[in-house]
Amino acid sequence: METLELDLLRTFSTIVSKGSFAAAAVQMGRSQAAITQQVQRLEDRVGYPLFEKQGRQKRLTEHGQRLLGYAQQLLAIHDEAWRSLQQHALQGLIRIGAPHDTADTMLPPVLQEITLGFPGVQFELHIGRSPFLMESLKAGEMDIVISNRDDPSFESFVLRSSPTVWLCGANYGHDPAKPIPLVMADGPSIFRRIACDALDAAGIEWLPRHTSTSLAGIRSALRAGLGVTARGVEQLDPGLRVLGAGDGMPALPDLVYRLYVRSHVVNPVIRQIFQRLRTRMTFAR
Repeated sequence: METLELDLLRTFSTIVSKGSFAAAAVQMGRSQAAITQQVQRLEDRVGYPLFEKQGRQKRLTEHGQRLLGYAQQLLAIHDEAWRSLQQHALQGLIRIGAPHDTADTMLPPVLQEITLGFPGVQFELHIGRSPFLMESLKAGEMDIVISNRDDPSFESFVLRSSPTVWLCGANYGHDPAKPIPLVMADGPSIFRRIACDALDAAGIEWLPRHTSTSLAGIRSALRAGLGVTARGVEQLDPGLRVLGAGDGMPALPDLVYRLYVRSHVVNPVIRQIFQRLRTRMTFAR
């Protein structure tokens, strides 16, 4: 009896879910020609065309629609069986670092995605500043790190590009005629550098009014109306507001957050986790 290859069915299902052969090729990391060849092999196997032209697009034939339901069921059963068999093998501890700014936004989906694919894995979470997290990654003290630093010496991929904005308390009285009272981190900080560089380039006077060892302290100072800071737009909440060009404030650059993996990884679990995240967790490019 003839059998249906799961690899061909996965390609077929991916074409339908992504809407085109080209999009499926990108998703699966193959050439469009290879995707077309796989569809031709599947059509030869079932004995019927699965797609037909409709203008410039291709749509499923009646046989294609019938096969799609079976393909999705077979793939779901296969993937569930694979996860079940691998659950005991893929166990262990993974050390993940993330900046304070991402702890409530980018980190939770990453943890959720890892748990879905590797339910036996345990987490050791480290929330800190990007430069210190990258130092820990270099020292082999972290396995995976989210960071807004650009370090091509590590394998990584882009998670998200985030706008940087000027934040102040909801009741802060902004006076553009006076030096800007900055609320900043007390150590190395990319936001501190961005703020100072932007104000200096615009010829706007500023004062290092208040410093804090943590993002929580910075947010408290802002809510108290003590000054202004440059931070990712994700930090905006009802207690804060954004200052812009209408307030005399200069534009700020977006920050790119990347997910890095430790160099020379020998643990297959970490490698598989990173590959899964790279495939599924690209929020924005």
